[in-house]
Amino acid sequence: MKNVFFIVGLTAAGKSELAADVAHDLDAEIVSADAFQIYRGLDLLTAKPDSATLAKAPHHLIGTISILEEMNAEKFRRNALCAIDEIHARGKHAMVVGGSGLYIKALTHGLTSLPAANPKLRAQLNKISLDQLREQIIKLNPETAGKIDMKNRRRLVRALEICLLNGKLASVQRTLRNEKVVTVAVSAADLPPGTAAATPGVFVFRERDELYQRINRRVEAMFENGVIEEVRATGAISETASQMIGLREIRELLDGKMSILQGIAAIQQATRRYAKRQLTWFRRQTNFEPLNLSLLTHQEAVKWISRRILSFAQRDD
Repeated sequence: MKNVFFIVGLTAAGKSELAADVAHDLDAEIVSADAFQIYRGLDLLTAKPDSATLAKAPHHLIGTISILEEMNAEKFRRNALCAIDEIHARGKHAMVVGGSGLYIKALTHGLTSLPAANPKLRAQLNKISLDQLREQIIKLNPETAGKIDMKNRRRLVRALEICLLNGKLASVQRTLRNEKVVTVAVSAADLPPGTAAATPGVFVFRERDELYQRINRRVEAMFENGVIEEVRATGAISETASQMIGLREIRELLDGKMSILQGIAAIQQATRRYAKRQLTWFRRQTNFEPLNLSLLTHQEAVKWISRRILSFAQRDD
């Protein structure tokens, strides 16, 4: 994608603050690639950037979609491309920032045509137990079974739906154009290489212990700032929005099924597991340059990314 730079990475790694400072320095604009921050409401639960961060540069696709609306990679891609075109029309750099792997890949590689949801078939699949869904996807499409989150009921249902509607393997139907899978090393010893990635961008991460500490602190801060009341005040939401990490746990807390301490611990664990899934995705599905934020100060990282963006911009010119 021409004239677009990507800053992707793990939850709680510090992408939002880093990108906002880079965008401020370069007079650039940010397009968020976060599957849940795109919704209006639940700002604490989705860890939306605070007002000070948002004020540093124009942000797009944060809090722009009704929480009642279903979202998917195709809708995101349309909205993101529109935002990017508008940014370029203003003569500004466009930066895509986020951690939702499929949304990011929808921009970098495009999407093949997939069958629309079939309400009757989906209703039937939703009656099947999680174990039965797993058995069916392993039987029909073992390749997909090895790639998707086998604990995510929604994704299992969708994969089976594609198999049954098309009579073809979901993995084939979901192949992205010109896909190049490159393994990214992310050990502490890995500093950003000097060679450029095929798609301009960086994959930011931190050492595991530091990342987990940041995750734990962020969840604690969510509760201190009132996330329980935020969820209590939320009415009906879409099926997509209902997949937000922490929503189920807080609703169980409100129903008296767990204590606040149990809720905090459960959300911390779920977020850490999500970070591990993100790490696996970005290592397998992208070729962005790795940037270990544990080895750099914030300002050093800002300067390094700013230089990369300017370098790529000069090549595109």
